Amino acid sequence: MANGQWFPQDWPERIRALADGTLTPVTPKRAATVMLLKDPRDGGTPVVHMLRRRASMAFAGGAYAYPGGGVDPRDDERQVRWAGPTRAWWAERLGVDGAGAQAIVCAAVRETYEEAGVLLAGPTPDSVVGDTTGDDWEADRAAVAARELSFAEFLDRRGLVLRSDLLGAWTRWITPEFESRRYDTWFFVAALPEGQRTRNASTEADRTVWIRPGEAAERYDEGELTMMPPTIATLRQLMPYGSAADALAAAPGRDLTPVLARARLADGEVVLSWPGHDEFTKHIPTAAGGGPA
Repeated sequence: MANGQWFPQDWPERIRALADGTLTPVTPKRAATVMLLKDPRDGGTPVVHMLRRRASMAFAGGAYAYPGGGVDPRDDERQVRWAGPTRAWWAERLGVDGAGAQAIVCAAVRETYEEAGVLLAGPTPDSVVGDTTGDDWEADRAAVAARELSFAEFLDRRGLVLRSDLLGAWTRWITPEFESRRYDTWFFVAALPEGQRTRNASTEADRTVWIRPGEAAERYDEGELTMMPPTIATLRQLMPYGSAADALAAAPGRDLTPVLARARLADGEVVLSWPGHDEFTKHIPTAAGGGPA
């Protein structure tokens, strides 16, 4: 039975073009995504918040993913009120400069707010906001989502402190070179703050779920849930942890070396692989018209 790996129809053609030198890779844009975790009231392993991208989406339509999106360059233009590890610490952890680190962390917190209605910020360095579902909050959220208001401006307007200590950098994946839309994405883990709740606030998703990573992985293996390689890979990585706190505690020790798919010619076919993730390897005939195996 086929699993749920997302594999677009145009990938074989684009991979062959990359292999023969007729396709020039585009520069990836920086992005961030957040695996939001909570511990169920009835006990057991933590659950993760996932959304299903609308089938009409040009990229990964119908696939399950986490809240996430591109970095807004405006979020490195002003200093935001900041709690947790310093920008210099985050810069070293993420492998970027200080301004870039702030923008990436802002993107992680912003996208969680935009797409799930959860805000990792508070009026003081040791607090988080409570309910964010009021009309005034929704007006600001919509303005941030529409890019009418930068996230840094939103935090300043609200007098909020960004809680970088509530995030843990987990892994980093770069979209394959043959893709027309490419992202250099940092994956973070975070725990749902007490008093807040998720909702489907994204225009890109038609469904959201809280699900145990093991259950989601099993349903992927059975072909029931469609996912991109980094999504199912991170789900499998979360499975050993008994609580959201355990996963967050493990984050600082995680390797952030970027994972980038490789395409090579071997025995009359193109072999597509993700280093360290053998389950995603695909074999694509060099002749046009051949699909992946």
